[in-house]
Amino acid sequence: MITDKNLSIINSKKGIEVLLRQKRLDAKKAIRDVKYEKRLEKLQEEMLIMQQWINKNNKKVLILFEGRDAAGKGGAIRRIIQHLPPREIKVVALPKPNETEMGQWYFQRYINRLPNNGEIVFFDRSWYNRAIVEPVNNFCTKKDYEIFMNQVNEFEKMIQESGIHLIKLYFSITKNEQERRFKDIINSPIKKWKFSEVDKKALVLWDEYTTYKEAMFEKTQVHSPWKVIKANKKTSARINAFEYILKNIPYEIKDKETIRHKTLRSIVNQ
Repeated sequence: MITDKNLSIINSKKGIEVLLRQKRLDAKKAIRDVKYEKRLEKLQEEMLIMQQWINKNNKKVLILFEGRDAAGKGGAIRRIIQHLPPREIKVVALPKPNETEMGQWYFQRYINRLPNNGEIVFFDRSWYNRAIVEPVNNFCTKKDYEIFMNQVNEFEKMIQESGIHLIKLYFSITKNEQERRFKDIINSPIKKWKFSEVDKKALVLWDEYTTYKEAMFEKTQVHSPWKVIKANKKTSARINAFEYILKNIPYEIKDKETIRHKTLRSIVNQ
């Protein structure tokens, strides 16, 4: 049953826009989509306020996005950074290490990509490749894995002691949902490039991924906890990730409305 409040949502400009985007008219879905888009806009606005505080106060923020293949990490990052000044943020998605990097200390290639004063850095996968993806796919030795697990907590302790705010997100989906998303990717002419050799084996190696994931959760929350984001529903996952980030960065807002309007005006005038 559609209430008067929901009817007003449908009759709004945004509600009509959402309906017109649909291939098949679905009022209930349109209402959900409008509510999601409105919430997303508010969170993006709040993220902008937080980013301005980080920049003004020379804070450093590092956010790691980990999770199953096709769990929606990249999509969440895109929504979070959509309205942030590009010079004040970085998105890091490193390829596999080259020959030189293979001979370095494992964490070395990540160090130069840590945030500078006033920056937010988003890692679309991080050093935690060595906790799950690499051992599952035999990209590293057992000794490499053990060294990593023995060092990662101290590495993160040093990061935080240097003044970096560290947030770790893990996007979790079910096996059936991963299979469904893989099929969508393979059948999409604009997305099929994303389907990698690692993705091809992900379903077969599902249980191995689970074993290493649980070991990671057990051993790597000493200095920075993991936030598990249930990501079967992408819209909910994006909102939950957004809210967790905003909640866990201690930015100070004395007069929220005034600062919000000043911030929006400054961005519009740039």
